[in-house]
Amino acid sequence: MPPEAASFVDRLAEARIGATFNFYREGTGAALRRARLSAYLASQRGATVLLVGEAAGYRGARVSGVPFTSERQLTGSGPGEASATIVRRVLRELGLESSVLCWNLVPTHPHRRGLSDTNRPPTRDEIAASRGFLDLLVAGRRVIAVGRLAERELGTGYVRHPSHGGAAAFRTGLIKALRD
Repeated sequence: MPPEAASFVDRLAEARIGATFNFYREGTGAALRRARLSAYLASQRGATVLLVGEAAGYRGARVSGVPFTSERQLTGSGPGEASATIVRRVLRELGLESSVLCWNLVPTHPHRRGLSDTNRPPTRDEIAASRGFLDLLVAGRRVIAVGRLAERELGTGYVRHPSHGGAAAFRTGLIKALRD
């Protein structure tokens, strides 16, 4: 865990990560997203597991500021996001909400040029530019990759990404990964 969540978030807000959109620095609500991420990181300080996805999505963290979390989950309105809904539901069902910190290889939003309401896979350079943030969060935690891209980049075991019909496999894989 970074020494202070606020300084970690300040450094993240200053970061330029390839062609991704840094929603912690730019756009309406950037200050709120920074505050939410700081509060989330502080609340998960004692988490023993780090669940790492691919990148922030346009309906999830780009709006809410919290990895694997949609605005609808936080406020009851705004966009929902399927992966975020599944991940948070499974963590709640398994009683793991306080012991798992969620993050992404790339904490900012990669999208197709000129189309902010799209997601694209992050580039190798974007992943490399983001690595320092991830490394600070790893400290003493068990790391579980969500999806094949995260698995490849982290060299750890993985659980199936919950999107596109993967909810049950995500849940089963997470249970198995935590048992091993």
